[in-house]
Amino acid sequence: MNKNIRNAIAAAFAVALVAGTALSAAAGERIYIPLGSAGEVVVVEVDKDAVVGTIVGLPAVHGLAGTPDGRYLIAGSYQEREAGVGAPTKPSSVSGEEHEAHHRAPAADAQIANPVISTVSVIRIEDQSVVRRIDVPGAVHHVAVSPSGRLAAVTHPNAGTISAIDLDTYEVVATVATGALPNYAVFSPDGDQLYVSNAGDDTVSAIDTWRWIVGWKAPVGGSPEHVVLSNAGASIYVNNVGDGTVSVIDVADRKVVRTIPVGTTLHGIDLSDDGGTLFVAALGEDTLVGVELATGIYRSTPLSPAPYHLAAVRGSGKLYVSSADEPKVWVVDQSTLSVIGEIPIGGKGHQMVQGPGA
Repeated sequence: MNKNIRNAIAAAFAVALVAGTALSAAAGERIYIPLGSAGEVVVVEVDKDAVVGTIVGLPAVHGLAGTPDGRYLIAGSYQEREAGVGAPTKPSSVSGEEHEAHHRAPAADAQIANPVISTVSVIRIEDQSVVRRIDVPGAVHHVAVSPSGRLAAVTHPNAGTISAIDLDTYEVVATVATGALPNYAVFSPDGDQLYVSNAGDDTVSAIDTWRWIVGWKAPVGGSPEHVVLSNAGASIYVNNVGDGTVSVIDVADRKVVRTIPVGTTLHGIDLSDDGGTLFVAALGEDTLVGVELATGIYRSTPLSPAPYHLAAVRGSGKLYVSSADEPKVWVVDQSTLSVIGEIPIGGKGHQMVQGPGA
């Protein structure tokens, strides 16, 4: 695909996403929350702050992302198996020949290079069914989808790589070594770059998605994990679990231009709708922190036990924050950081995704 055409498609999707965001709370938006070892994704209706459904059959589902058109969820699995052993059940919409082509055992030399695999599931939101399963080389921690909806990227911490999946063909089109323990990934607004945090070597890698090579790496703080991109894509915010800070990378300069101290054992991170406030879960201190980026003013509220993954619910003025120790999500007012509700979810909530209802 021509680069200009791909960028035009990405821009169109971005406009559609902004339009959808403005209507989110009134249009019956939902938050999809993977429950890790429970093997399912719970569906929460934003208007009600209540679980309204469950998607099952997703072993060790930690990473989750949605396509920009609101049609599909892409779910990664942290469960590994030997290549060619225990292939997943064939989705009803896929022919036996297609299924065999995607899940047959690799040649002997490939098994040596990639001794274990996991499976990425494509879920159709309309009926909450798994329509494709794609084998990838190693356990998947987090998932990202490009602004055009053409590509999904999944991180493989155990292998030191990420894989890129073409969502038109459901094929793995690239596997790239990024650094030790790649954790989180996010695409640039035009889809030309994929930014990946490497918790094992304290860097963030920028991958050229045309050539699938690492273009540059920026040293950050200790053990970087979750990442969020500014609305215009000019800045990358990455939480550093090892030293309790957030590094701010200027994309144009390719380096850290600001370090924000927060607390101990950071986890979830997100930005307000206007991009002006950074929210961080300080798991080690049982605290939720909000930082006004323009003024540097901090706000915080106790949140116990163990605030974990965090998502700003677009268009609602709310935050959803899961607990690492209890099967629930707190509903928090973004402006005051006060807890306005709790949602029992039946497990530990991981990478949360906002999207339309079925």
